[in-house]
Amino acid sequence: MRKSRLVIIGLGNVGRRLLELMELKRPLLQERFGLELVVAAASDTSGAALASTDAGLDASVLLGLKRAGQGVALLPDRGRPGMSPLDVLRLVDADVLVELSLTNLKDGEPGLSAIRAALARGMSVVTANKGPLVLAYPELAERARSQRVKLLHSATVTGGLPTLNIGQRDLGAAVIEEFEGVVNGTTNYILSRMAEGQSYAEALKHAQDIGMAEADPTLDVDGWDAANKLVIIANAILRRPTTLKDVTVEGIRGVTAQDLQKAREHGKVVKLIARAEKAGEDYRLTVRPTHLDKTHPLADVGAGMMGIIYHTDINGTVFASIEEHDPYPTAAAVLRDIVNVYRD
Repeated sequence: MRKSRLVIIGLGNVGRRLLELMELKRPLLQERFGLELVVAAASDTSGAALASTDAGLDASVLLGLKRAGQGVALLPDRGRPGMSPLDVLRLVDADVLVELSLTNLKDGEPGLSAIRAALARGMSVVTANKGPLVLAYPELAERARSQRVKLLHSATVTGGLPTLNIGQRDLGAAVIEEFEGVVNGTTNYILSRMAEGQSYAEALKHAQDIGMAEADPTLDVDGWDAANKLVIIANAILRRPTTLKDVTVEGIRGVTAQDLQKAREHGKVVKLIARAEKAGEDYRLTVRPTHLDKTHPLADVGAGMMGIIYHTDINGTVFASIEEHDPYPTAAAVLRDIVNVYRD
C-alpha cells in the first residue's frame, strides 16, 4: 500500500467536499490503486493543523470543526493559530500540495507562493485555484518539469468535466483547430432562464438565491471567469503562452430578452462561448455571447450544465458536457488529479 501525505490549503466548499470524498472513497482507492491518502496538514484562514503521527489528521474531526464554523487552528493539541501556508510547507514532510485557496487574480496569493514553495521542495501540486495558473502558468509548468513532479489542475476548468484531460491526454497527437465551450455555469444558467422569459435581473437573483452566482457576480457575468479558463486551456492544451491580455472579452450584461426572442425566431440560441480558433500559426481567443444554430451541440447545454467541443485534424469533433449543481464534481476532479499523480 502506497501512502500519500497531503498538505491541503483551503477548506472552503471544495476542500470540505474533498475530505468527504477521501473518506467515502478510501476503500476503493486502496483496492483499485493501492493508495492511501493521509492529511499531513491542513490550512485555512485561522491558521493550520499539523498531524503528529503517520496516520495523519482525522478528516471527520476537521469536517466537524468546519461545519461548526470554526477553523482548523482550533484542533486540540495540533492546531497552530496564525500559521501561514508557507510555514506549513516549510515544516511538514509531504508528497502532494492540494491548493484550494480562493482565486485571487491580482497577485495569485496565497496560492501562487504556496505552489512555488511546494514545487521547489519537489512536491507534486494539485490545484483548483485558477489565479496562479492565469498569472504564471509557463513559469509553474517549467518549475514542475525541472523538478520532475506533477502540476495537475483539471478542476480549474469546467469542474468535474475532464476538459483538460481530454485535450492533453486523448488529443495529444492532434492539432486543435478550434475549441469552443460553455465553460461558465452561472452565465449559462442566467441565459437559459432568460430564454424561458425571465429578465436578466430576475435570472441573476435566482442564481444568487440558489448559490450558483456570487453576491458580486462580476467575474462571471462580465466574462472574466470564462476568459480565465480559456487562458488555462490555451497554455495547457494549445501550448500557447497566454495571458488575459490576449483574450477579447464581452460579458452578458448587454444581452436582453429581446435579443433572445429574436434569436429564437431565427432558430438560434444565445450562449456565452469561450473560443480558440486557429489563425495561421496562432489562435484567436474570444469570450462573447454567440448566436448558435439550434442544431449546434452547445445549444442543448442547458441551465446547470457546461459543455466543450474540440475540433481536431485527426480525431474528428469531440463533444463532452456535464450537469453540475454543487461542488462535489469539482472536488471529485481534485481527487482524480491526486490519484493521477501516482498513476504513471
